[in-house]
Amino acid sequence: MKYLCLLSVILSTSLLVAQNNVTDTIVVKDSVKNLRFNYKQLIIPTILIGYGIIGLNSDQLKGYNLDVQDEVTENIDKKFSIDDIMQYAPAAAVYGLNACGVEGKNNLKDRSIILASSYLMMSVTVLALKSITKVERPDGSSNNSFPSGHTATAFAGAEFMYQEYKDKSIWYGISGYVVATATGAFRVVNNRHWVTDVVAGAGIGILTTKAAYWMYPYLNKKVFTKKEKEKEKKVSSMVLPYYNGKQMGCGLVMQF
Repeated sequence: MKYLCLLSVILSTSLLVAQNNVTDTIVVKDSVKNLRFNYKQLIIPTILIGYGIIGLNSDQLKGYNLDVQDEVTENIDKKFSIDDIMQYAPAAAVYGLNACGVEGKNNLKDRSIILASSYLMMSVTVLALKSITKVERPDGSSNNSFPSGHTATAFAGAEFMYQEYKDKSIWYGISGYVVATATGAFRVVNNRHWVTDVVAGAGIGILTTKAAYWMYPYLNKKVFTKKEKEKEKKVSSMVLPYYNGKQMGCGLVMQF
């Protein structure tokens, strides 16, 4: 089981994102304007993605992949499908906590746009890399193993949860990362991915969510705010009361 422990250690290093970057993206509560880029936030996702990419051609890392696969196939007979659900758990937890009255950083509209942007960038990146690399899965079922989409989704949600709740309690973010790490481990246990696939997927998920938070202030200012202002300019209305000596009423005048 030593190689599975190694996998958990590698993925758990991503928890440093939640522990060390306390002054991460949002610095003032509920203020999207204060999101900012910090190159230090690139370190962890870059290391994880780099590990996965190097593993595509490194004989040593390929050897680790095979060792883990051998251990999985020899010692673990039962397969778990829980990873299909777990990948969405961290992101869903954000909305669940809000529904229970635990407010996050952003309102419903802002956080939903941020999450959608993250998932969009993550999906495009994962699908593009799968199409380019064509790595065979450990179980031989297909040639789209690299990177792990389940893991990328889970870690995107974990970073989303961390960003929304790090000012409430850092343990919210850590719990999200624990679930994401377990999702990646299950992908290996189920013989669906190599270790390098999972590690790269974790890096992609973290990075795309960070990018979504960095981009949103500009997106909100230049796109959404502009559209709202244009809509306000285009439509104006006036309510006019009237009385003609016999009848009383009001009329609505709208200018488009």
